[in-house]
Amino acid sequence: MNKHDDALARAGRRTALKGLSAIGLSGLAPTLALAQSKPVNIGVILPLSGANAQFGINSRQGLELVADEINAAGGIKGFGGAKVNLVIADSTSTPTTAATVAQRMIAENDCCAILGAFASSLTLAISEVTERRGVPLLTMSYSDQLTARGFKNIFQVTSKGSVIGKAQFDYAAQLAGGKVSRVAIMYEDTAFGTSTAAGLRAAAKAANVQIVMDEAYPLGITDATPLINKLKASKAEIIFPVSYLNDSLLIVRALRQQKVTLPIVGGSAGYVIPDFAQALGSYAEGVLSICSANYDLAPEMAERYRKRFKAFMVHEAVEHAVALDVLLQAIGTAKSAAPAEIAKALRAGTFTEGWAKAMTNGKVQFDQTGLNIHAEPVMVQWQKNELVTVWPKKFAKGAFNRKAG
Repeated sequence: MNKHDDALARAGRRTALKGLSAIGLSGLAPTLALAQSKPVNIGVILPLSGANAQFGINSRQGLELVADEINAAGGIKGFGGAKVNLVIADSTSTPTTAATVAQRMIAENDCCAILGAFASSLTLAISEVTERRGVPLLTMSYSDQLTARGFKNIFQVTSKGSVIGKAQFDYAAQLAGGKVSRVAIMYEDTAFGTSTAAGLRAAAKAANVQIVMDEAYPLGITDATPLINKLKASKAEIIFPVSYLNDSLLIVRALRQQKVTLPIVGGSAGYVIPDFAQALGSYAEGVLSICSANYDLAPEMAERYRKRFKAFMVHEAVEHAVALDVLLQAIGTAKSAAPAEIAKALRAGTFTEGWAKAMTNGKVQFDQTGLNIHAEPVMVQWQKNELVTVWPKKFAKGAFNRKAG
């Protein structure tokens, strides 16, 4: 890229989109200058403010990495080298706002597809809009509802929440040698939390393991003491908490401070980002978590993210990178930016190149509901401020440390 083009790129990132205002849209802006007359506009809706802002920022960084690399390499293959133009908007952390943002984005920006929005509650709201408008929505959100409604324009690159919850229990039991008889489940009462808890509950019952605590709590609790007291009274052998960052920090800190030593097996989200270890220090060591992907499965690719953003590539960044790259491959296959043609190519394709290789089993293929049939959860463990994939054996990049934590 010459100096003139570089200047245009910087200017493009700073320029707000005309005609968009209110409810999170004031920050809407393209991430890359238009290097040719007809770039491909791709909408990105993420929680860039509010309780889930850090997850949104991580996701945006993964998307920017892929978009910049694709553009630097000559644009979208199979579609005349068209440049990628990410149109990014803040959903805040409110579903009604997310839906309004989606309506405005599609109406005013000629977006051929939408990516987002990390939190399942936000993605569910957006999907109602994209389905009505016939616009593909690619997401790494977990909720089972996303692909259970018969929608034709939803594409979920990760396993669904109930599968992730089942793996959260099954993998933990396998690591414990099958010697588990009493477990505790605590989860936030959001779409993400309830879907994951349903999988946990079903897996425990299938294994004839007693669930001695099954407790929902509202997102954003300020005192974990009631939960911890119930947990201690339950005499559980393993705790399965499902929560976003602030709640995960509160719960784990309270457990450690009260000398509760039973194994902690988190439900992804708040348990698998750098902020978790940074905030908890030694309390994070040894904590396990289920995860839908991990950076050590594709170290060479993820290292590019670390070099640019000075942190490891969290799973939401990986999966948004996958979603964007798969979308661009579908555009190249369809040789069209028409939403209907893109959706058709997404449904028909098996994607094995580029960032698709960063997912478990190294590929992405959507079934008739829009679910990636090759997605498979992994168990990760905090070891010296890094997340190490420790289970299943076929994906493991390090040994499970039984003594940690």
